[in-house]
Amino acid sequence: MATDKRQEKTMYKKLLPEIQEQIESDRAKNAVNPYRFNDADAVRRDPTRDKANLWRTPFIRDTEKILHLPVYNRYADKTQVFSFYKNDDITRRALHVQLVSRIARTIGAVLGLNTDLIEAIALGHDIGHTPFGHAGERFLSELLHNETGLFFNHNVHSVRVLDTLFRRNITLQTLDGILCHNGEFEQQEYVPRPFSSKESPFQQFDAEKDACYTQGNSAIKKLVPSTLEGCVVRICDMIAYLGKDRQDAVRAHLIDDETPFTSQEIGTANAAIINNLTVDIINNSYGKNYILMSPEYYSDLKTAKKENYEKIYMSPAVSEELDNLIKPMFSKVYYKLLDDITKKDTSSTIWKHHIEFMRENTGWYADDGNTPYEDTDPNMITADYIASMTDDYFIDLYEFLFPTDKMPVQYKSYFEGMR
Repeated sequence: MATDKRQEKTMYKKLLPEIQEQIESDRAKNAVNPYRFNDADAVRRDPTRDKANLWRTPFIRDTEKILHLPVYNRYADKTQVFSFYKNDDITRRALHVQLVSRIARTIGAVLGLNTDLIEAIALGHDIGHTPFGHAGERFLSELLHNETGLFFNHNVHSVRVLDTLFRRNITLQTLDGILCHNGEFEQQEYVPRPFSSKESPFQQFDAEKDACYTQGNSAIKKLVPSTLEGCVVRICDMIAYLGKDRQDAVRAHLIDDETPFTSQEIGTANAAIINNLTVDIINNSYGKNYILMSPEYYSDLKTAKKENYEKIYMSPAVSEELDNLIKPMFSKVYYKLLDDITKKDTSSTIWKHHIEFMRENTGWYADDGNTPYEDTDPNMITADYIASMTDDYFIDLYEFLFPTDKMPVQYKSYFEGMR
């Protein structure tokens, strides 16, 4: 097969002998990385709740809170890149967060970092993502911005889901890693930026988060994780999707195994990209207080990402259907839901499927003094509801709200092209 030929041409890198020797020596001495984030330093908004114990450390608790969140299941039907394919072999967002977690924990374990913190950040980093991937994120941000002047970004909304909507008392370190994860802004070197205020770190965190709503990408580009663990997840978000999206593009018949990609150092196949970037990061980061890629590998990563955009993400087969079909549907749904919630129509879908759902799943916080959710900004409630939807739910909702509209979306079946 062509895929095998491509993989045969790829050199799978290995650790530098001196780095491997140092790792083995440190393990024999049970050495502890002085730059890892320690469980004892975890901070929560309410320190009286969610106490750690021997078998549930602070970040294991965070991971379990995220896994058991009512909306975690919805990862399974949210687009990663390809939206209109009835093909269970094409990646959905549920698999993506698992891949990020696996790659990041592999690197983190070798570097001696806190892999429980890494897992919590990785599994929660896209919990606030919209249906229909980054296109859906862009459509929702345009609508929200037109009405409120605020920007919608999935990393910021993931924090809102965990911290504001479901109020799960997640640690600051996990929330910070999620906020700062955005893999669209790559760097060669990641140097953690700890919170300057030890007395009120949440105040600093909230200010950075709020700036993302008002300033959008100009604020997001400035975000830097406060921990090495957060830095690892951020780079692994890219590692996880670069090659995997190419595999999916082949399955979707958008490209084939012979489509030329030019990255020489990291390789062009998914397995090579993961292996080679993992090795390069370990070689350049072991024992350091930063995460670093070599110049050659960083250049290759940027090239690979650029080629993915040119050949996959911005191809007419991916972008035109979303822009021409889903974007106008987003607008109609948004304004219908906004009208319903503004009128407080208790028979509407936004009330029955969202407001009541939120009440059921946050009922134990009813007396915490917060403004009732249904009395908060109608535009934010509308954005919350749309962002929580899966692809299929959004399509079904559109059909329900606008039954006389002709459904323009056509899914490609498993048997496309066989007749």
